[in-house]
Amino acid sequence: MKLVSFNVNGIRAILGKGFAEAFHSFDADIFFIEESKYSEDLHLVFPFEAPGYETYWTVSKVRKGYSGVAAFTKKKPLSIHYGLLDGKYDEEGRVITLEYEDFYFVGAYVPNAGDGLKRMDFRMQFEQDLLEYFKFLEAKKPIIYTGDLNVAYQEIDIKNPASNHNNPGFTDQERNAFGNLLSKGYTDTFRLLHPEEVKYSWWSYRFHARENNAGWRIDYFLVSNALKEKVQSAEIHNDVFGSDHCPVSLEIDLPF
Repeated sequence: MKLVSFNVNGIRAILGKGFAEAFHSFDADIFFIEESKYSEDLHLVFPFEAPGYETYWTVSKVRKGYSGVAAFTKKKPLSIHYGLLDGKYDEEGRVITLEYEDFYFVGAYVPNAGDGLKRMDFRMQFEQDLLEYFKFLEAKKPIIYTGDLNVAYQEIDIKNPASNHNNPGFTDQERNAFGNLLSKGYTDTFRLLHPEEVKYSWWSYRFHARENNAGWRIDYFLVSNALKEKVQSAEIHNDVFGSDHCPVSLEIDLPF
């Protein structure tokens, strides 16, 4: 089974930058996108349609052109859930869960701590609520978790760790929260297979950051430890353009 995650930084914007070609070239079983910035009524057709895929999406209800995620899947899930427990955070269109026979697929656009860390409390509450949600799901079956998780976990995951310390996405609080999640029984699949490789998934639009490969690794696939022996490949596709992020992928030996 092949899975892909891509923060597109605006679905309408990226459609003019070769997104359809990239989407089809992956031939993923599930393709998840973050930061769609889609604001229209949920009953309308999503701006991108993929033949052969079921499409599920959610949008921000509190601010137009903000957040939003979507999942394209070749197989109709057993159930679809938006947000965390009791739908929390769906007002910002942040999480979709697809249930299959052998696993839950959870895709998320994790809140950014914001300029001046003004949303740090909100971000830390999200992390706590995510743990509770995962505990609820894990009682039934293991989890594949993906998305823009808005944290560079280790110094190897960021070009300039010293100068970025305490910037959003590289604070001690966010890194500790990510480490705490891993300690609860989850594996970072890219680091599992590429323990020393330096590769990034996001670059600022400023200072020619992508040209200079001054990036951050903030897009992930995590799996429940029960699934880690089934991981076959985990890659960062920094040859795919169109956004300030690039896609990440996971191949895992699970029936679909």
